[in-house]
Amino acid sequence: MLKRLFLAVALVLPAVASAETAYVTDVLRLGIHAAADTSDRAFDNLVSGTAVEVLERNTGYARVKLADGREGWVRSTYLVTTVPAAARIAELEAQVAGLETAAAAAKAAQLAAEQELGRMTTQFQAETGSTATIEETLERLTAENRAYEERFESYRHALPLPWVVVAGVVALVAGFLAGLWWLDALIRRRHGGFRVY
Repeated sequence: MLKRLFLAVALVLPAVASAETAYVTDVLRLGIHAAADTSDRAFDNLVSGTAVEVLERNTGYARVKLADGREGWVRSTYLVTTVPAAARIAELEAQVAGLETAAAAAKAAQLAAEQELGRMTTQFQAETGSTATIEETLERLTAENRAYEERFESYRHALPLPWVVVAGVVALVAGFLAGLWWLDALIRRRHGGFRVY
């Protein structure tokens, strides 16, 4: 009896251990044919979710046009007007991924904004200080401003040294050139229009 029980457990245990869950696939491959009754060999296979343009229908078959311009016949029972679940799931998964990316970017932006707010609050508190410090700083800046205004008034009619030097050089060169021109004109007048040096 013990031997039979051991044998029964030994037979049942591998069956339980090797059981796995499997699902029926929703992927469909639909052949597209050149013949109207699809009696010939399919020249291509369309996967589930492929969009086609229906050109005409007859009993059980439909002539369709693919996105690349090719035309052929398929069984019309496999054509539906709604997007298949697999294609809708793929679209929704792409939208979810985009939303997750946007949410992560928003969280990062929020964290950066909170850090910036903390930094600015600390800076504001450090810079404002007490009212007395602000008033002292204002008085000091007002005195410095008055001193700069007085300096500016004393230099208002003075010319900067580099400008004076440049103007002197330009005047000297212009005078030299004018002198050469005058000397050339004088020599030509004395010698009948000829240059003699």
